Amino acid sequence: MKILVTGTAGFIGFHLAKRLATMNENISCIDNINDYYDVDLKYDRLAALGINKSDIESSMNGDFIISNIFPFLNFAKVDICNMELISSIITKGSFDIIIHLAAQAGVRYSLVNPNSYISSNIQGFLNILEVLRQAKPKHFIYASSSSVYGMNTKTPFAENDTVNSPASLYAATKRSNELMAYTYSHLYNIPSTGLRFFTAYGPWGRPDMAPYIFTKSIMEGKPINVFNNGKMQRDFTYIDDIVESVIRIIDKIPVSKSLNQAPAAIYNIGNSKPIELMDFIRELELALNRKAIINYEPLQAGDVAVTWADCSALQSLIGFIPDTSLALGIEKFVDWHNEYYLRGK
Repeated sequence: MKILVTGTAGFIGFHLAKRLATMNENISCIDNINDYYDVDLKYDRLAALGINKSDIESSMNGDFIISNIFPFLNFAKVDICNMELISSIITKGSFDIIIHLAAQAGVRYSLVNPNSYISSNIQGFLNILEVLRQAKPKHFIYASSSSVYGMNTKTPFAENDTVNSPASLYAATKRSNELMAYTYSHLYNIPSTGLRFFTAYGPWGRPDMAPYIFTKSIMEGKPINVFNNGKMQRDFTYIDDIVESVIRIIDKIPVSKSLNQAPAAIYNIGNSKPIELMDFIRELELALNRKAIINYEPLQAGDVAVTWADCSALQSLIGFIPDTSLALGIEKFVDWHNEYYLRGK
């Protein structure tokens, strides 16, 4: 298959591209390598895929660079907001599968820079959909988020729950993506699957998320801020489980079951075991053999107190649900973190 993965310098995109490359799939990767967080981490992820920073910097936007590790993987620096480039790449690529993970991430940052979310998550997403009207891939898979459940109080969160109360602009853009994808699936018969990811963590994770922030602070003997006075629960989901789920979903192409139903689907991808934040910190303390210094803070704007995935639909579809234990996941993350930063990062 010919597969396009957007957002490949990002956390999930990097892991997915690497897994597909080891399977010898024909992978084209794009990312704009923005500076929302440390670009060196993004370039190091790409280097692990065999794409060197010097080659990217010397290339023109849109020019593909062939990996020096994986013979069937290539990468181009592209912003999904550049309609001309996106249209050219997707049209010429004749991709069977498009996995769209590129987006402006972060709940709290959406309170600071809302325009970047409209640009990337709305306009950029629309650009992809507009090109797909003509390109007609076999399957369009895109990243949504558990944040769409917003202020819902019913747990666990199921795909058929009402999602009309987003707690952040980020959540609102992700719910908008789901509605936009459904509409284009209906109008232009584009099979689409949205994936509501729940608190992904693991090696190469984002430095703006709790595992990374907490680990760094504990190692440096600095205090960590724990919001909602520690009364938070998150459905922490290990990255390898997320990638395994996405891989299995690729050939599960939605079909219309009636004239009134689009070939569109949405699935939760979570560990289905919400973890108290204080329990998460205790596991980190054990892995690091250090105690955390904790500042308790009230709930922040945009945050929700609990996330919890009902993954029964995913189980029925692919015969798999995430199941990596928190202890094992944290051990692997800490091992990577220490190795990565001890080498000078």
